[in-house]
Amino acid sequence: MKPTDLYQSYLQSKRKEKRSVRLVQITILILFFSFWELAARMTWIDPLLFSMPTRVLSLLYEHIMAGTLWLHASVTMFETVLGFLLGTIVGTCLAALLWWSTTLAKIVDPFLVILNSMPKVAIGPILIVGIGPNMGSIIAMGMLVSVIITTMVVHTAFKEVDENYIKVMRTFSANKKQIFRQVIYPASIPVIVSTLKMNVGLAWVGVIVGEFLVSKQGLGYLIIYGFQVFNFNLVFMSLFVIAILATFMYLAVEYAEKRMTRFHP
Repeated sequence: MKPTDLYQSYLQSKRKEKRSVRLVQITILILFFSFWELAARMTWIDPLLFSMPTRVLSLLYEHIMAGTLWLHASVTMFETVLGFLLGTIVGTCLAALLWWSTTLAKIVDPFLVILNSMPKVAIGPILIVGIGPNMGSIIAMGMLVSVIITTMVVHTAFKEVDENYIKVMRTFSANKKQIFRQVIYPASIPVIVSTLKMNVGLAWVGVIVGEFLVSKQGLGYLIIYGFQVFNFNLVFMSLFVIAILATFMYLAVEYAEKRMTRFHP
C-alpha cells in the first residue's frame, strides 16, 4: 500500500471516529431531555421545581418572539467575551513580565498563590463599591476570576520551555526579547490555548455572579428574577441559553486553536 493510501485511510478512520463521538454525544443529550420530560410528566420529579423541556422551549420561543431574549443574551455575551479576553490578555502579559524578571517572579509568586486561593466571588461586592453598580464591575468580575490562574499557568509554561532552545538562541547572540518572540512564546502556544478553553467557563461564572449582584439585564438577572418570582421555567431557560452560548464560545476557541497550532505541533 502506498504512503498516500495509508494517509487517506488514517484520515478516513479519524473522520469516522469523530462522527461516532458526535453521534454518542447527541444520543446522550436526547436521552437526557427525554428522561427529564418523562420524569416531569409522570411526576417522578416535581414539575413546578424542575420544570420540563417542553415548557422551557415554549418560554424560549415566547422570549425570542418578544425580542427580550436577544437583549439579555447580547448583554451577557458582550460582558463575558470582554471579561474573557481581558483576563487572558492581562494574565498572559503578566506571565511574560514575570518570565522577563526572575526577581519579580520570586517576589510575586507567593502573593499569586494567596490570591488564587481566595474566593473571587467574595470580591464582587468590593468591585461594585469601587467601580460602581454598572457593567464595568461585571466585566471586571469576569476578568478577575481568570486573570490570576492564567498568569500562573502561562508563567509556568514559559519557565518549562526546553533550555536547549534558549542556549541555541544565545549562541547566535539573541537578546531576551528575541528569545521570547522566537522560542518562549511559540513553544507555549498549546498551553495558552488550553488556558483559553479553561477561561471560557471561568469568564461565564464571573459574569453571571456579577449579574446576580448588580445587573438589571442579562441572563444572570433573569435567573435571579426567576427565583424571586418562583418561575423556574425562566431559570432553566436562562441556563439553557447560557449553555448554548458557552458552547459557541468553546467552538470558537477550538477554531482558534487549530489556527494557532497549525505551525506549532
